Amino acid sequence: MSGLDIITKILNNLNRVIIGKEEAIEKVLVCFLAGGHLLIEDVPGVGKTTMIKALAKSVNLSYSRVQFTPDVMPSDIIGTTIYNRKEEKFEFIKGPVFEHILLADEINRTSPKTQSSLLQAMEESEVSVDGKLYQLKKPFMVLATQNPIEYQGTFPLPESQLDRFLMSLSIGYPSAENEVEVIRQNKANKTLSHISEVASESDILELQKQVENVHAHDDILNYIIGLSNASRTHADVSLGASPRASIDLFKASKALAFIRNRNYVIPDDVKEIMPYVFEHRLILSSEARIKNKNPKLILREIIKRVYVPVVRQVEHK
Repeated sequence: MSGLDIITKILNNLNRVIIGKEEAIEKVLVCFLAGGHLLIEDVPGVGKTTMIKALAKSVNLSYSRVQFTPDVMPSDIIGTTIYNRKEEKFEFIKGPVFEHILLADEINRTSPKTQSSLLQAMEESEVSVDGKLYQLKKPFMVLATQNPIEYQGTFPLPESQLDRFLMSLSIGYPSAENEVEVIRQNKANKTLSHISEVASESDILELQKQVENVHAHDDILNYIIGLSNASRTHADVSLGASPRASIDLFKASKALAFIRNRNYVIPDDVKEIMPYVFEHRLILSSEARIKNKNPKLILREIIKRVYVPVVRQVEHK
């Protein structure tokens, strides 16, 4: 089965549980194939958790879920060392971060200390406990959900944590027509009995390798840097896109091109995926917030300002 066939089947599975949200579903898969982590900010009840569980089932990867609350401790995520009386030695009991896909549900309902316990895992795919280094499984992905910051009982994610997420997106409410279908499929979506395995661990690792091999012309790289620099120098932005964000935009653009059945990146790939990569990283100035400006508006301005290179749309050999 070709890579495109696998991608089509995964997308079909996800579209069966999240009705009418094809664009958001595609971007979830872009992040997955780019080897990044995803932050989903949305109101409760729109199917975030169901979609993530369907993804794990579709690709037959191990999956764990942590419900973040104010009393969750770092050891609840990473694991803890206990004394084994029978063996008369200390042993490390691995936490949920040691699965392929970790659902950090409502991540902004826990303290910054606990949020920060994921930093090393998200950046280096490893964790350190009691001076010993543990490698995580590959592929490894954190899919975090968070409620809008205006909700009660939330802690804003620190900049260092936000920068570890390759992309962010919002699913949003379904249309009235699609919501009818959501109600009809409610029972099936709870059990995911209609979702079948369409790929394996080795399939996903191979797809991620193929994404890395997608060609990007030097003009594409310069375009990405131009967008990043424009976000840093914008008058309404106090903190723009980091160098890590530039790398993530590069990865995501290649993954989007791959899903679109191309082995080369075009400027339109970069323009389409850039808001998903940059939006959660921007911190607006106090003056911009007073004027009710938002990152989406500013990113649209940046896209209009930055010169778009003309890259020949020919297949890369």
